[in-house]
Amino acid sequence: MDKIPNKQEFYQTLSERLLSQGRLTQVELVRVQRLMEQIDMGVLPALLMMEQAGGDGLPELLIRLGLCSDKDVAQAIAHITGLELIYKQNYPIEPPLGDAVSVRFFREHKLLVVDNQIEKLVIAVVDPAKEFAIDALRIVFDKQIEVKIGNLSDINEEIEKQFGSGKSSMDKILADLRTDTLVDDDIEHLKDMASEAPVIRIVNLIMQKALDYRASDIHIEPFEQKLIVRLRVDGVLRDLEAPPVTSTAAVISRIKIMAKLNISERRLPQDGRIKLQIQGKELDMRVSTLPTMYGESVVIRLLDKESVIFDFDKLGFIGPALNQFIEVLTQPHGIILITGPTGSGKTTSLYTALNRLNTGHSKIITVEDPVEYQLVGINQVQVQSKIGLDFPAALRSIVRQDPDIIMIGEMRDKETAAIAIQSALTGHLVLSTLHTNDAIGSVTRLLDMGIEDYLLTSTLNAVLAQRLVRRLCPHCRHAYNASDALIEQLQLRRFQAYGDIVLYTATGCAECSNIGYKGRAMVVELFIMTDSMRTAILKGVDTVQLKQHALEQGMTMLYDDGIQKALAGMTSLEEIARVTAEM
Repeated sequence: MDKIPNKQEFYQTLSERLLSQGRLTQVELVRVQRLMEQIDMGVLPALLMMEQAGGDGLPELLIRLGLCSDKDVAQAIAHITGLELIYKQNYPIEPPLGDAVSVRFFREHKLLVVDNQIEKLVIAVVDPAKEFAIDALRIVFDKQIEVKIGNLSDINEEIEKQFGSGKSSMDKILADLRTDTLVDDDIEHLKDMASEAPVIRIVNLIMQKALDYRASDIHIEPFEQKLIVRLRVDGVLRDLEAPPVTSTAAVISRIKIMAKLNISERRLPQDGRIKLQIQGKELDMRVSTLPTMYGESVVIRLLDKESVIFDFDKLGFIGPALNQFIEVLTQPHGIILITGPTGSGKTTSLYTALNRLNTGHSKIITVEDPVEYQLVGINQVQVQSKIGLDFPAALRSIVRQDPDIIMIGEMRDKETAAIAIQSALTGHLVLSTLHTNDAIGSVTRLLDMGIEDYLLTSTLNAVLAQRLVRRLCPHCRHAYNASDALIEQLQLRRFQAYGDIVLYTATGCAECSNIGYKGRAMVVELFIMTDSMRTAILKGVDTVQLKQHALEQGMTMLYDDGIQKALAGMTSLEEIARVTAEM
């Protein structure tokens, strides 16, 4: 590293970067700056001592105060300095300098030597503005210093592995965990264990990791010999370091206590919610438990209110289909359905549509199970089946509230569908979701529910089928020319008649945590109910013929929309194959 960055300028640039990314608020930044001023003035002697020893600068304070994740801070520093971000798997197993430098030096300055070469040392640091630590290594070893940026948690963990007991963050927590054998009906003992510090720290660590990886769900699955913890990141499950199977009951009980569930009830499924603040972010978590052979399987859905985007363009819904869908939304009455499997983004699309319709000139009422995001200006009703407030009961009351627009979380049965159709016939715009594989399948599904064809054709305006594909990281995606064989196999000339056809594949870099993908986008199929489609449905035309008729009228299939997004560099062919199963 030729020059250590000026600390003040570096911290200012880092602050601006985190603010622009929405990782930090202005209020939080002011709070940190005041704390650093107190350290500099000696008002906080304990922290002052740490600072003099090379301790907490701005990056570490942001992480220790829970305002930013270590991953976000490391990525921001790597971006503004141009330094390489080092990953956990690239740290050496043995310390390159042996015991030539004390472990206390590494711990205090949050750095680690990665490689000891003839002319230089390669080090990983959290804060590259720590002049004393970097200069000390340069002078002692008389070598050039190449600086790389590491995550604080990774550096601390690797220091422990190389110089300590070799334990990970989870291992260190488990060292203090009691592993008493619990009796199934020993509820008081279970409560005590679930309230102990090690169990609390285990659950907090799992949730922290989930937020760091931008996970949408946490899966905790007990088996006979092990407890498995997995995170769903951009729609794909990945394993996470898990506590031992002996801690299963305590960990699950801790989660149930946080969600205000009955920990003594293990025979029936339960649903609850957890509201938590992690790294300065308000998280709303939906908790679902399900009894299995070896305990309760728990799934936690993470709803980050600050990061959710209600904008069709940013969700990847672009092109002619978007314009047609927006035009459908302007119609004063009728039914608009959004369809797809679980986890395909249907609810987000509904909220985005409602956000667009929420102009203040219409009364909007929703009935949901559960209410995932709260929207100002929209009356949202939470279904509570235990007291008889189910979808049909709520809807019957809603229509007496003089709404203009009604949103139904899901059309689950004939009664709900019938009330929705009646509402559409009486001048309301109704939005809802349905579980079908494609847009045309919604017509068949509603007919199978017992809805009369003349009522369906009179009220259904459009059906939007969708899937979510992972977005290629724009910083590291690799372009390649499609081969003639691939062009012929996928009929790519339908989308680009001339020239080389360029596709993209995932590679991996610091910005995407070496995965190659970052975020997700929609691929869609929009079916519009036209007069000719109404006639075909009333004639009893089968699904295959209906689909062919819709294609002739300009409907783009999910697969074709996906291919267009692959050609635009938004995603890869592998992703399209994964979600559409048509390649």
